[in-house]
Amino acid sequence: MLTTALIVLPFAGALVVAILPLPRTSTAGLSFLIALMEVALWIVAAGRYDFDAGGLQLATSTEWVKSLGISYSVGFYGFSVWLTGVTVVVSAAAIGYALWVGRDRPRAYHALMLGLTGAVVATFASQDLLLFYVSFEAMLIPLYVLVGVWGGENRATATLTFVVYTMVGSLLMLAAVVAFGVTQGTFSLVDSGTSDNTWIFLGFAVAFAIKAPLFPFHGWLPLAYREAPIEVTAVLSGIVSKTAVFGFLRIALPKFPEPVHDLRGLILVLSGAALVYGSVLAFRTWDLRGIVAYSSLAQMGLITLGIFAANDLGLDGAVLQSVNHALISASMFLLVGMVERRSGTGDIGALGGMARGRPVLATVLLVAGMVALAVPGSATFAGEFLIMAGVYGQGWGYAVVVALGVVLAAMYVLRLISAVLHVRPGSAVREEALDLRLGELALVLPLVSCLLVLSFWPALVSQSAFAGDAAAKVLGQGLR
Repeated sequence: MLTTALIVLPFAGALVVAILPLPRTSTAGLSFLIALMEVALWIVAAGRYDFDAGGLQLATSTEWVKSLGISYSVGFYGFSVWLTGVTVVVSAAAIGYALWVGRDRPRAYHALMLGLTGAVVATFASQDLLLFYVSFEAMLIPLYVLVGVWGGENRATATLTFVVYTMVGSLLMLAAVVAFGVTQGTFSLVDSGTSDNTWIFLGFAVAFAIKAPLFPFHGWLPLAYREAPIEVTAVLSGIVSKTAVFGFLRIALPKFPEPVHDLRGLILVLSGAALVYGSVLAFRTWDLRGIVAYSSLAQMGLITLGIFAANDLGLDGAVLQSVNHALISASMFLLVGMVERRSGTGDIGALGGMARGRPVLATVLLVAGMVALAVPGSATFAGEFLIMAGVYGQGWGYAVVVALGVVLAAMYVLRLISAVLHVRPGSAVREEALDLRLGELALVLPLVSCLLVLSFWPALVSQSAFAGDAAAKVLGQGLR
């Protein structure tokens, strides 16, 4: 019931927020309170999960359609506990930011944000393919509206591009879900076996690649990340992209071992290309949002390299880096939003010198940036090292690509920090612009604190993501 409660709470909260005719601030405050309750509920769930034992726990299953093998089946594995945890934390910070800036039409806005949280949590908990598909697609509805209604000047184009890409992925995955379920005689991810059908695997893989996004299916990323409200972009980059990670870990690897083996080389090459291509674009782009957005493309390529290394080191590193990236991306996007509110622009040519007289902003941005560029001793360094060691088993060239990505990451992160904090003050930087206020600090500091905790104790995630479910077991027998 605890897993179901984690799914139901944000949906029920969204309904309450949408219906109650509360004042603007009260509506946003209620939404934030519900998001914090979701964090507290996840802490209880994580406390009850036995990470040493691993496997499926906190499970609930109710048969819906017996003849088709369709059920409401939910539960958590070690890696999905952590993905869910970072989801509720980042979502709470994003909803809190919307409260701080005072988004208009708050009842609709906050109901959509809570609904988005519920859909993502349901995706990570799903143990039935049709339930997974419904949850995976349910995320799109609030995202379409949030970008299309509350986005920037080019929101219509951004939404249309996003719709076109995701609809293609949706249709491919629907066909793959039906084909897999019919051939297996059940849609249960627990009871179904493996398949050697390459086309069904590709249907899932392309859908996940679009949602991540991964090269070359990232065409919707630049506009959507730039035009969405900044806290929506933080969730889109940090959290929604991780549903693709879950799909690869829970469906692609354990259910399609032969296609994974046959196509691993191609996927690793494309993932390496995403890492380098995204890093180069992040270094060359002209705005803060673009830097963080393209860095997300690069990091998703890195995470996919770890997943398809298909060994203990790579898989552990992929999960750790997924949690790291969610926290870093959310932190950086929220900080970008705070800088934009003070300067009116994200153009790096008009910024600079903001460290002067703003020590809190400078400190928080510098700490988050140092973790992002993977200095030794940071959580990202641990994640990238695990992935590098894991992918080395598939060829030393892949490890070289990861090392190149680490160098490029240092370049674009240092460029962002320098453009905001150092050099001379730009034309958009006003002398009277304030330092981070207490409310803003209360939103971003927990994210950065989580990163610092993981920097001291990366094994908290990396050694509990799979526990007894070693890579060979993941690929051979499935996650059971």
